[in-house]
Amino acid sequence: MTDRELFRAAMEMTRRSYAPFSKFRVGAALLAKDGTVYTGCNVENSSFGGTICAERTAFVKAVSEGCREFEKIAITACPVPEEGAEEAFVEAWPCGICRQFMKEFCDDDFVIITGTGEETMRYMTMNEILPEGFRL
Repeated sequence: MTDRELFRAAMEMTRRSYAPFSKFRVGAALLAKDGTVYTGCNVENSSFGGTICAERTAFVKAVSEGCREFEKIAITACPVPEEGAEEAFVEAWPCGICRQFMKEFCDDDFVIITGTGEETMRYMTMNEILPEGFRL
């Protein structure tokens, strides 16, 4: 799977997001080393602490299916547009909880991709977004 295809999968997942409180829809597409893609979206909850991010949704789906080796993840966000306005994607770097969650399963060279579209993708490694991350 190309980076663009992975990014498109993340873009599509924003439409499945459940974000009635923040109106900030996030999608993720996680590429496993065996070539399988696991997708996720953010799912908010009125208790706020029960909210789960798109990145963790994708990782939990993968781990629950027995996958533990990953290559890269694409993440993007699309705030709910005002009535009559077009969708506008924004960069979505993982939050602190997601960075630590990802660190549990990813090597330092794991790649994180985000951007506002296929022409504007930006890349960072796990080590760049979480240097000195905690691991037992």
